[in-house]
Amino acid sequence: MQSASSGGFSRQRAEWKCKAVAIRWIVIGVGDITTKRVLPAILAEPRSVLAGIVTRNPAKAKPYGVPGWTSLDAALAEQECDAVYVASPVILHAPQTIASLRAGRHVLCEKPMAMNHEDALSMQRTAEEAGRILGIAYYRRMYPQVIRALELIRLKAIGEPVFAEATSHYWFCPGPEDERSWFIDPAMAGGGPLYDIASHRIDLMNYLFGNPIRATAHLSNAVHQYAVEDNATVMVEYNSGVRGVIDVRWHSRVSRDEFRIRGTDGEIEMTPLNSGVLIYPGGKEELPPHENLHYPCVADFVSAVLAGTEPHSSGATALATAWVTDEVIRMSNSFGRARR
Repeated sequence: MQSASSGGFSRQRAEWKCKAVAIRWIVIGVGDITTKRVLPAILAEPRSVLAGIVTRNPAKAKPYGVPGWTSLDAALAEQECDAVYVASPVILHAPQTIASLRAGRHVLCEKPMAMNHEDALSMQRTAEEAGRILGIAYYRRMYPQVIRALELIRLKAIGEPVFAEATSHYWFCPGPEDERSWFIDPAMAGGGPLYDIASHRIDLMNYLFGNPIRATAHLSNAVHQYAVEDNATVMVEYNSGVRGVIDVRWHSRVSRDEFRIRGTDGEIEMTPLNSGVLIYPGGKEELPPHENLHYPCVADFVSAVLAGTEPHSSGATALATAWVTDEVIRMSNSFGRARR
């Protein structure tokens, strides 16, 4: 991948003139994921052009050869664009998404969808009222081995699925000057690993198993005394009869990325989840994800906008994950969060 300062982006912009441009993007936020994945995905997507960036520091837009604004309202008023990618802190997801939709733009928003289920519902209702497409960047729905796992489940390769488990463990301890320090501020992020990494796995289980009907969890601070939890163990019951358990931790120096599904006649193993490995009764397949994990999500969203259809991960599908998160918070508050 070329760095922003290498001149690669200026060469790409020259190539854009030869593209059959369909979707012009404004991106909000120039953080870690945006620079590593989102912006490269938009730049590489053949039907897309980057039209501008909204950031607290407009100088960050210069390496991309596009205008920069500190105000989303100004960007929407001054720049012609078709879609907005919302990659700001979670507290801003709902207001920035709603403002963009009301301005007639389609929106692809980072996960989690919003601070709570009520805000998520407002985002989806606004999309419907505005007649615009709303996507949420739960990109693991587009992993080849996840799509294959769903096919195997429907083919009864493991009989009836009854239990699923996922873990995501790593060490996260941002310093005060770290650009990701807002992740441990509940007013900005909503929560800790529950919002950050459990949301991806909850959404994946919703995709595989159907409607969640009950959810509970234990949240605590086992190592880091943040204002948000440093670990969460979530249990979800599905209308299909499957029970899912998701365990996420920011205090493990051993990284884990596990996902398995157990059925009456066998199990499906997808560990590590990001590797593309898929093991099931009688078979093993290697189905690696795209080298840029966000690219299939961006490409799928563009296809949905052009066709006037729902993206693979939409506002409507993401509502279930927001509902589970709300239930988890409600139940945790009812019983009291355990803190060391």
